[in-house]
Amino acid sequence: MILTFIFLIIVGFAAGLLTSIAGLSSLVSYPALLAVGLPPVIANVTNTTAQIFSGMGSTASSLKELHGHWKKLLFFVALSLIGSVGGSLLLLAAPASSFERLVPFFILFSGILLFISGRKNDIPTSELKETHSSFKEKWWISLISLVGIILVGVYMGYFGAGGGIIFLAILSIITDERFAVFNAMKNVITFAGNSMAAIIFIFKSHIDWLLVIPLGFGLLIGGYIGPIIVRHANIHLLRALISIGAFGLAAYLFVTTYF
Repeated sequence: MILTFIFLIIVGFAAGLLTSIAGLSSLVSYPALLAVGLPPVIANVTNTTAQIFSGMGSTASSLKELHGHWKKLLFFVALSLIGSVGGSLLLLAAPASSFERLVPFFILFSGILLFISGRKNDIPTSELKETHSSFKEKWWISLISLVGIILVGVYMGYFGAGGGIIFLAILSIITDERFAVFNAMKNVITFAGNSMAAIIFIFKSHIDWLLVIPLGFGLLIGGYIGPIIVRHANIHLLRALISIGAFGLAAYLFVTTYF
């Protein structure tokens, strides 16, 4: 049991870094819980519950980036939670397996979207402001973007794998903020969604709390350090690495789903 705890702390640290930097904790934490013997459903709800600690760490570490953005962020959080509740209720009516075949393509599209969106950093400031001003004037684009946040919230509540990177891709398109800012916003949104899902799981499913403790401890530390890395990293390189990670996750989910 001691070795299992040490293993999960290390895994949690790695997953906390991945989720707070790129929203890719699904590459590490969920398979680790399966490896220590949890059945898939219990591993899923235990992982989601433990992810709350990563949200705590990343939010505390991102207060500098979030300053001045709370009004917009809370609006995004509210939209996401509306979707998350709907997705959780949908999960009670239909098994997640009915949705799994679409997930790899969602992740792949998000990786492409995130990679392409990084090119707007190369646009001169005057052109960027003009583009963003035109974007805001097209109310229907804003409406589609907001509906997109709700739908990703539904996805998070219903299935969840790679939801963080999908949020990251959407925020990179609908905001003109620095990567560190909308990445911090992504962390808070997923934190809220995981918290809502965990509350539902407490009453509707079984959580292995003994394994939540070491995994959550590692996630807390990794989640706190992640935004610090983002703050000082080469953003172009980071975007490319996150996109590659998304492609890897999409490939992994495609293989496990279809073969």
